[in-house]
Amino acid sequence: MSERTFSWELFNKAPLVGIIRNVSPEDVKRILPIYREAGLTTVEITMNTPGATDMIRYALENEHYGLNIGAGTVCTKDDLDAALDAGAQFIVTPVLSKKVIKSCVKKGVPVFPGAYTPTEIFQAWSWGASMVKIYPATALGPGYIKDVKAPMNQLKLLPTGGVSLENMEAFLKAGANGLGIGGQLFDKKLIQDKDWDGLKTHFLQFAQKLA
Repeated sequence: MSERTFSWELFNKAPLVGIIRNVSPEDVKRILPIYREAGLTTVEITMNTPGATDMIRYALENEHYGLNIGAGTVCTKDDLDAALDAGAQFIVTPVLSKKVIKSCVKKGVPVFPGAYTPTEIFQAWSWGASMVKIYPATALGPGYIKDVKAPMNQLKLLPTGGVSLENMEAFLKAGANGLGIGGQLFDKKLIQDKDWDGLKTHFLQFAQKLA
């Protein structure tokens, strides 16, 4: 069973959560091995992606070696139950749901809830969040992470939204414990063109910045 639970060791090797949203099941099957080969380790499939639970199941059955597979955009207890039934190893939410957070904590499933203000961030942390997703980080930038951590350096923060190849180092330097990256990482054009070599090269650039 142990290989089916979230591995912090894997996450810490490449502290980036790749967010797969609205990608077809066929493409996801091609992407996961490439993602792993590039040295990336943690991926979330958002629950608002058509066929999300089937993709999570597939990923766990076929690609779980060397990857953490989680569910994103979990907003309600129903979403959570569906994600956990599919085998999700960690949960990401865009908003603060006490019910979802507490339920994950009780089950021992890492949860990264989305929060924006210092009060929300601290609230999520006090309910037992493993890491708090700072979302959307687009307008806030790396300086915000630094400011929030100054008085509360025990917080583990995962800025998401607006994180790119250009600014990821700045976010990490500011004290981010990980990064959530979606569209910038899963390049739509490369996927559309089925350019898997190009996608691997693209993934490698992110992996190198983490190293």
